[in-house]
Amino acid sequence: MLILHPLLGLRDAQEFTYLGDASIIDRPDGLTEPEAFHDYLYLRDNPAGVHKELWFHEQGDRSWLVVTRNTVTHEILGAELARDYARGRGRSR
Repeated sequence: MLILHPLLGLRDAQEFTYLGDASIIDRPDGLTEPEAFHDYLYLRDNPAGVHKELWFHEQGDRSWLVVTRNTVTHEILGAELARDYARGRGRSR
């Protein structure tokens, strides 16, 4: 599998470490939203189809990417820096 890194171009997926669902970027506050935080920690979807995932470029520039991938065909549809993805969702960090 090849991942189109937004800064470095095409890279082999073996350079990356898969973390999981990109929704973990939207972590709720555990003190003000305990039920939402519980769900965030323990409940995960296992979708078939297009899905956003977090990947770490461990053997490269050590950046975090949000990769859009079809989990049925394994086709990579796009990738963006996780910081840009988070900022686009209203997260400043």
